[in-house]
Parts: sequence; C-alpha cells; structure tokens
Amino acid sequence: MKLFKYTFALLACAVITACSSDDDSASDDLSGQSGPLILKYDNGVGDQDFIFGTSYSKSNSESFKLDNLKYIISNVRFTDTNGNIFEYPAEENVFIIDESEGNNAGEIWVTLDNVDAADYVSVTFGIGIDQDRFALGAEGQGDFLDLADAEGMMWSWASGYKFIRLDGTYSTSTMTDQPLNVHMGSVGTSLDNYREVTLSFPNTVLVRTDKSPEVHIKADIAKVFDGSTAVNFADGYDQVHTDANETPVIATNISTMFEVHHVHND
Repeated sequence: MKLFKYTFALLACAVITACSSDDDSASDDLSGQSGPLILKYDNGVGDQDFIFGTSYSKSNSESFKLDNLKYIISNVRFTDTNGNIFEYPAEENVFIIDESEGNNAGEIWVTLDNVDAADYVSVTFGIGIDQDRFALGAEGQGDFLDLADAEGMMWSWASGYKFIRLDGTYSTSTMTDQPLNVHMGSVGTSLDNYREVTLSFPNTVLVRTDKSPEVHIKADIAKVFDGSTAVNFADGYDQVHTDANETPVIATNISTMFEVHHVHND
C-alpha cells in the first residue's frame, strides 16, 4: 500500500510538472504582442566623454574641438534568436542624433514604439539616407525633409543630405584653431556614401508589453578621423563636403565608430 501511494504521488507530481511546463510555454507565446525599445546614443572620444569646445588629440599630433555634432541614422531593424528580422516602419525609420539634445548623461534617446515582442540578439541601422529613400523625391521624404533642412542637414535637394555634420576647429604643430567642417553624405545617385552597421548585443534584449529595454550605444567620434583609415586635416580632411575621394573614406570610418556598451532589460 505504501508503494502504491508513493507511486501515485510521483505520477501526480509528474502531471503537475507537465501542466506547469505547458503553462510556461503558453506564457512564452509572444505572437501579436509588442513593446517599446530605446536606443541610447552616447557620443565620446576614445574613453572620454564628448564635450563641446574641448580639445581632443588625434593621430599625427593634430587635435580638434567641435561646436556642432549631428548625424542621421535610418533603417533600424533587429534580429531575434530565431533569425527573424523586425524592421521599424519605413516612414518613421529615420532620426537625427544631435549632441546638443543629449540629456544630463550625454545620451540622445531614440524611442521605438510597437516593436514586435521577441528575444533580440542584434541591431542593424544605416548611417545616412539610402538611395531607395532618396529616389522617392521630396514628397516621399515626408516630414523628415523639413526637419533635416531646419537642422542644417542638407546642402540642397540636388546634392542631398548631410549624413554627418561636424563643425569646429583643428590645430596642428604649425597651425592653431583652423576651420573644420565635415559634411559627408551621398551626392545624388552619382556618389553613394550610405553605410550600414550591425551590432551584436552583449545579452539578449527582451521586448515585451511590460518591459522597456534600453540599448546603450557608444559612438567614438575620434574614429571619424582615425577609423579604418587615419586621415590628416593638413591633407585636406579639414573641409569634407562632396569630394568623390574624401567622402567615401569618412563614410567608411564612421561605420566603425559604434558599439553596444550594455543593455538594460527593465
């Protein structure tokens, strides 16, 4: 009799465990659910915080300081643990990261609402405006065209957008506080400087209806000049606008300046 009771108890536990497991699986069904996801861009120079008007050293004994720092990101999308990709709606998927709009911690927040609930392992985004969006013309740009124009992120419609805008001064061993202006972008369809980057997350980002995960992205501004290719202001990289040789170098350098520092799943 004792053996029978013991066997029955084990069977009961097995049934309860199975039911509990089924309940857990049901609770993990995320279909039809969505939630917010926040990208926090934090500009720096090497291991230093970025501060307007501060002088930062670069290679070749040159230095720079900036009073304007902006760049465009677009086509934000996320890849989950199963390889599925969620792309933010195209009409809203373009943003200006403006250092002057940073919070007290120096972060510029991009809040993405209604992201499909999933366990995400990486983010991909473009730097600038891709040719397909540009080809939509002025009407196809929606409100962003006016915003970019007001923010000084366009030359003219014929030339297109400035993907990054750095304004300030530079110094070398022989010159001090010379004008520095980097306004890199594509030039119509003749010169495509749009680049994309994919960043892996150090831990899985959990998008749920009851969570607001935050992804802290560090951007090392020094890599604009000392990225894949080290460039010198004295060699003409003090004024970068639409040059067919200089702008692709800066575009590629910029694509190396981002990394995910950490993730909060709150």
